[in-house]
Amino acid sequence: MEKIKLRMKRIFLFAITFLFLSTSFAQKKMWTAKQANDWYSKQSWLVGADFLPSTVINQLEMWQAETYDAATIDKELGWAASIGMNVMRVYLHDLAWKADASGFKKRMKDFLSIASKHKIKILFCIFDDCWNPDAKIGKQPEPKPGVHNSGWVRSPNQATHDDTAQWKYLEDYVKDILTTFKNDKRILMWDLYNEPANSDYGMTSMPLLKKVFEWAWAVRPSQPLTVGVWFMKYPEINKYQLDHSDVITYHNYEDTVSMKKAIDSLRKWGRPIICTEYMARSNKSKFETHLPILKRYNIGAINWGLVSGRSNTIFPWGSKEGSPEPNPWFHDVFRKDGTPYDLKEVELIKKLTGKK
Repeated sequence: MEKIKLRMKRIFLFAITFLFLSTSFAQKKMWTAKQANDWYSKQSWLVGADFLPSTVINQLEMWQAETYDAATIDKELGWAASIGMNVMRVYLHDLAWKADASGFKKRMKDFLSIASKHKIKILFCIFDDCWNPDAKIGKQPEPKPGVHNSGWVRSPNQATHDDTAQWKYLEDYVKDILTTFKNDKRILMWDLYNEPANSDYGMTSMPLLKKVFEWAWAVRPSQPLTVGVWFMKYPEINKYQLDHSDVITYHNYEDTVSMKKAIDSLRKWGRPIICTEYMARSNKSKFETHLPILKRYNIGAINWGLVSGRSNTIFPWGSKEGSPEPNPWFHDVFRKDGTPYDLKEVELIKKLTGKK
């Protein structure tokens, strides 16, 4: 009996020690609130867009060698810089790395050089649970006319998301990218996972969410790490995101009442806040109503979409094939020729960013 008690005591002590070490690991790898606020105090007010070149339909088409379009990237980032934008949120894709890791990283470096020329910092997004489930390397589908984001793809694809036996290459991907760029000052932040639980994944995304933080902490890049909250249906996932992000990020496509409520709630964490998705005109989320609020609270403002293109994000969520050009546009700032969709919006952005 005494031996059994002794053995149980040892097991208990081991479990407590393991829990303590795991917690300490997370605390050591995470930035403190002071570190995060010190970092944020050195930044200009962050204003920008979720960026996809107008010539590509999704993030795979953006990064594959055959369709990487440096000339369009240079031109369109120039338009962004001309109105005072200084940050872009840009999605990566694991399959582009899997197919050609060295070429993928070379293109990332080229992209960062172009952005730096325009004095724009980059917030790279690694995983994504949104839209089409079966991403494949190679030629991407043509856009469905009038359909919002008809060709956007999840990263990883659903088969990989659902099969932990395939995650070794995801770990290699995350660690390779973060190690390669861990001290690159052209990178503002790393958004590790866009909208976990979307596409009806629900709580099945929690294991990958935890793993991507674990893999990122193993590298611990010099830039802050984040995963933005976006939906209240899964409070356990939201809490994990908020408790483990160096900097708080969030999405809000609703009216000013909702935006202010989100800001008040998130300020309780005592860390810098960046809104990494907003601005859906027909959903009462607009530059003229929301951008002044975000500036007043010194919250970074990254709207969805820069230039109208193959992603069809001028059309609203749920739009049907063959829909005519909407009035107003749902997302995006510029037409393909560089003229603003709404000159008053652009003048407001320039005024608030000090470009005018």
